[in-house]
Amino acid sequence: MSDHRSPDTGFRTSLLEENDGPAVNPTDNRTMGEIIAARFSRRGFLKGSLAVSAIAATVSPLALVAADDARAAEASAFTFDELEAGIDDKHHVAPGYDADVLLRWGDPLFADSPEFDPAKQSAEAQAKQFGYNNDYVGYIPIDGSAEHGLLVVNHEYTNPHLMFPGIVKIVDKDGKKAAEVAPLSKEQVDVEMAAHGGSIVEIRKDGGKWQVVRDGKLNRRITSNTEMQLAGPAAGHDRLKTNADPAGTKVIGTFNNCAGGVTPWGTYVMAEENIHGYFSGELPEGHKEAANYKRLGIPEGAYEWGAHYDRFNLAKEPNEANRFGWIVEVDVNDPASVPRKRTAMGRFKHEGAESIVAKDGRVVFYLGDDERFDYAYKFVTTGKFNANDLAANKDLLDDGTLHVAKFGEDGTVEWMPIVFGQGPLTAENGFASQADVLIETRRAADLLGATKMDRPEDIQPNGANGKVYVMLTNNSKRKAEQVDAANPRASNAFGHIIEISEDGGDFAAAKGKWEVLLKCGDPSVAEVGATFSTATTANGWFGMPDNCAVDSAGRLWVATDGQGPKATGRTDGLWAVDTEGAARATSKLFFRVPIGAEMCGPLFAPDDQTAFVAVQHPGDGGEDWEAFGRPSYYEDLSTRWPDFKPDMPTRPSVVAITKKGGGKIAV
Repeated sequence: MSDHRSPDTGFRTSLLEENDGPAVNPTDNRTMGEIIAARFSRRGFLKGSLAVSAIAATVSPLALVAADDARAAEASAFTFDELEAGIDDKHHVAPGYDADVLLRWGDPLFADSPEFDPAKQSAEAQAKQFGYNNDYVGYIPIDGSAEHGLLVVNHEYTNPHLMFPGIVKIVDKDGKKAAEVAPLSKEQVDVEMAAHGGSIVEIRKDGGKWQVVRDGKLNRRITSNTEMQLAGPAAGHDRLKTNADPAGTKVIGTFNNCAGGVTPWGTYVMAEENIHGYFSGELPEGHKEAANYKRLGIPEGAYEWGAHYDRFNLAKEPNEANRFGWIVEVDVNDPASVPRKRTAMGRFKHEGAESIVAKDGRVVFYLGDDERFDYAYKFVTTGKFNANDLAANKDLLDDGTLHVAKFGEDGTVEWMPIVFGQGPLTAENGFASQADVLIETRRAADLLGATKMDRPEDIQPNGANGKVYVMLTNNSKRKAEQVDAANPRASNAFGHIIEISEDGGDFAAAKGKWEVLLKCGDPSVAEVGATFSTATTANGWFGMPDNCAVDSAGRLWVATDGQGPKATGRTDGLWAVDTEGAARATSKLFFRVPIGAEMCGPLFAPDDQTAFVAVQHPGDGGEDWEAFGRPSYYEDLSTRWPDFKPDMPTRPSVVAITKKGGGKIAV
């Protein structure tokens, strides 16, 4: 997901795609929209329309729909009664399931953690409590158990107008009421910094319900002040050196950790996404990093950290921003371990890092760059995974090849290596080493001619069927001249999902084939051009696909970001999507979040008996909901804190979904 300041309030928000970061790709590389249009106009549209015309000449259209519905219903991989879509201030789950809040912002994680008190927040307290805005959720078994393990959770960003009571004031401007947010104090910035990062929390299932093991020996908070090590090809490079770190190998902290992953050897990887908002100030005139930073939208200055800490002020520390935008690996079995930023995996606005072991034992990570007109990547390790000696895998991520995707009109995809000295990645184009290439991954991909995508977020490999699913959230900037009869949307407001089949079913392959699994949006509105199956109900369609998960049965689950009263008339949620057989492209709503919240996660326990989901920023942007009638932050937030109920989450939270009476979900 992306977070930026709302243009009308100045608050950080993630609800509307219009608040996404600037489209900073300056190239004329082809967009995914153009390629889809060309492919389907050249191959699929004529063939499909002729086939439909021929069938329709002899068969009633209503009979076709009825037959399609029957086939899809019979073949669906999901067996649950669908939830009704809607909007309110609660979360809802499909009938026959329980949804229990497991962790909330501020919950104590250690024996000496203070209880959460919104009126008495401090950095010291927050560093011992569950962080804010939980995005990625991962599970690492303890002793191989599906009912006892470590929950690893990313804390992406902070909403100070929802965090700090009294920070928002209502003022009269030209006879109209308006909201103003006060500048943050250093103490409040310190709380923000402690609320970022990640949490590692021991959890255990007891009597069918999950419980947090407070003060579990492996519990840990990672924050914007945690010491980290730079590793891989860019470590120690001059462009990563600062006054505080003249060696260019030690970084303090991580932030804007969006999606992530768990490696086959049981470590936790955190993806640094929208780093541009944390930096302010101006580079010295003529500084060599100017073009590099412009390509990433740095500085945006949405956060006020630079007013209190020099390292976030580019005028004082011009290289600091190069030390963020990486994948961070954490050894969860050692709470004293130093997390490592794995520079071999490239620097951009990482959405996630989902992995799978290829046929030859190398490990493949799929990576999205979450911005309009940016790219899809994969990283293939040089070394092979050793299942018999997990410690032998500890540095696999320091040596490998990063690739970027180029999608062809003929339905092929090419994974182009991003390697110094190959093709245009040479000194003539300003690269002196592989470190330079990785620090400026976006520019390297530009020169290779990668396909400009519509905000690539989660990219999930599916070991059960050998496919890869790419979530493309939306892109309202697609131009009208890119539209034709087979690609009818003047702007991709609702996003789509691409399915990749790697050659030979080998995830490390350099080439593959692609199809559009779904064009999202309301299929009842013809001009939207959605392609859900006709068996998809009025509750089953969705827009803005963001995070996704594949359960152990190989079934796809999709979470959304950006739905709401204006965009879709429903809140974000979790949908089950069929990908095989007659039910392909059929979707069913399983869980939905409160007004203003974003659906993150999701994650299935190894036995598929629990789905963990993350609910971010509930109540943000509620002015769009008639029942609120005004932004939720207009009130003194201290009045909202006293009563927290599981069916009415008012803090960012992780929810555990289980089947009543036990058993696998949707089976």
